[in-house]
Amino acid sequence: MAYNPTELAVGAAVLAVAGSFLAYALTAVGGTSSRGGYELTASFRSVEGVNVGTDIRLAGVKVGSVAAITLDPESFRADTTLALSQNVPLPDDSAVVVATEGLLGGTFLEVLPGGSPFNYEPGAEIVDTQGTVNIISLLSKFVSGE
Repeated sequence: MAYNPTELAVGAAVLAVAGSFLAYALTAVGGTSSRGGYELTASFRSVEGVNVGTDIRLAGVKVGSVAAITLDPESFRADTTLALSQNVPLPDDSAVVVATEGLLGGTFLEVLPGGSPFNYEPGAEIVDTQGTVNIISLLSKFVSGE
């Protein structure tokens, strides 16, 4: 069985492109963790639109991603684990809010840094959080005059 050199070259090129797409996808969603970092926890009333891998941003710059989301059965709050870049120490009075990129944009967690001279230690809990604001309920309250 003889192989056509052109078919072999095209097949190799297709495999190379597929491999590069796979490598890019794993890097883009955090599938590979080549950089060191630390984790913090935060509890939210609602994290609607936030998933594992959602960006964490500070001043519009990605500084980490959401590593895990679980429901606390006692408080009915969403407990999240935040994986942050090692070179971004956060003051221990910082806040985290669920934000959106405009009316129809995606959701991300925004860090609002505090002014404390002390930073969060790895594994610490961010207490000052604000969950998702439901736009539909806000509009219905506005329309009904409440």
